[in-house]
Amino acid sequence: MQIVPVLHIEQFKGENALVEFYSNDLAAHLKKNEAIVHRPHKHDFFLCVLFTKGSGTHEIDFSSYSIKEGSLFFLKPGQTHSWKFNTQAEGYIFFHTQSFFELSISDIKLNQFPFYYSYKNPPYLNLSPVELQKIASRFNEINEEYHVDTVYKKQKLVSIINLVYIDLSRMYASFDETEKTVSSTYLKILSDLEHIIELFYRTEKKANFYADKLNITTKHLNRVTKSTLGKTTTELITERILLEAKRLMVHSENSLAYVADSLGYEDYAYFSRVFKAKTQVTPLEFKKRYQ
Repeated sequence: MQIVPVLHIEQFKGENALVEFYSNDLAAHLKKNEAIVHRPHKHDFFLCVLFTKGSGTHEIDFSSYSIKEGSLFFLKPGQTHSWKFNTQAEGYIFFHTQSFFELSISDIKLNQFPFYYSYKNPPYLNLSPVELQKIASRFNEINEEYHVDTVYKKQKLVSIINLVYIDLSRMYASFDETEKTVSSTYLKILSDLEHIIELFYRTEKKANFYADKLNITTKHLNRVTKSTLGKTTTELITERILLEAKRLMVHSENSLAYVADSLGYEDYAYFSRVFKAKTQVTPLEFKKRYQ
């Protein structure tokens, strides 16, 4: 059962649209899509949004982030989010599919950029006035290019986006003190692990299953997850299960026992203990808090 709507990039196509890319002035985008943006939803694409004005709250997978001048957010496919504004927002937004970027620049993968290489990395930046001026200029160039019909349009857009991501990666490294140089091999293993967890977390909860799928030892897999995210493989699996549990509790009318069973916990009491150990509240308390 679909509990949160998934938005597809085709829904945002404009007159001069490319199939796998979209850009717009933020205020215009929010006005045009006001029936969607304030309710929890997901995307099947990568999204980057910059605020030059405005205030409010951005909720991403049950974590809330303040919106202010200079706020910038990154979202990967599958994340649930919604906006709540206190004052009118201005800025820029663009999003694209993975293939739009990676098929155009063959030697660069999106998960090489620190804000995209894991769902566990902070999904935002707070830019200084100098940084904001520089990045806003790039976003504006992307938006202007998107809205004209000219030759080499896709090539130029991908080139500017790549420059934006490089600049933002440098700023991100300064912002996130835990960020460190991670080998491309470790990044590939982490990316593959997150993909496999996504496929099997409902039924497989032991680290050795995922290590076997990746053809590495459990010890080495834990070394990878500890080096990149500071967490064990088991912690990543449990966090993904609990995230889905929260989504089901808040966005569906299923009983808590049904939620537990659908995630592979036949014993609801055990599931409740696991949930409380990780969140400090029971499933019922969590559900009531969001209601």
